[in-house]
Amino acid sequence: MLSILFYLFAVVAIFSAFYVTKARSPVNSALCLVTTFICFAVLYITLDAPFMAAIQIMVYAGAIMVLIVFVIMLLNLGTAVKKRYTHGLAWGGALSILMLFITNLFIRRGVPTGKVGEITTQTIHNYGHTELIGRAMFTDFLLPFEIASILLLVAIVGAVILSKREV
Repeated sequence: MLSILFYLFAVVAIFSAFYVTKARSPVNSALCLVTTFICFAVLYITLDAPFMAAIQIMVYAGAIMVLIVFVIMLLNLGTAVKKRYTHGLAWGGALSILMLFITNLFIRRGVPTGKVGEITTQTIHNYGHTELIGRAMFTDFLLPFEIASILLLVAIVGAVILSKREV
């Protein structure tokens, strides 16, 4: 039953991700992106990762999408999106199929990154997802975490500058 639910939401995620690129209105595209994020959250739940599902809903479907909708409204992209580029869609589709094939090849090998971690299922049950992720984020990955924070700040400042018509 769980695998059926997984495949059902995976198919919905693929179709909604496709309609993110095919929607004529940027707002409809953003709504399809929210659907994709929610489907990803359900996929995380079926993979026994409830913390990632909660983060997916709060960060991506909540905060990031609100930011994207504000940028769409501030930039007023209504007239700019009428011009469609169909040749890019074919190249994007071909590249996506190639990436899907390569990813499937690495997953079937069993070790996608070539590294085997020391965190087992028993460790996850002892400490919990939240504590392990927080410990890794603030000890092993502190520099990438800070760099991502600075990049998000620069993106927000850039969106504000782009949204102003007169500086």
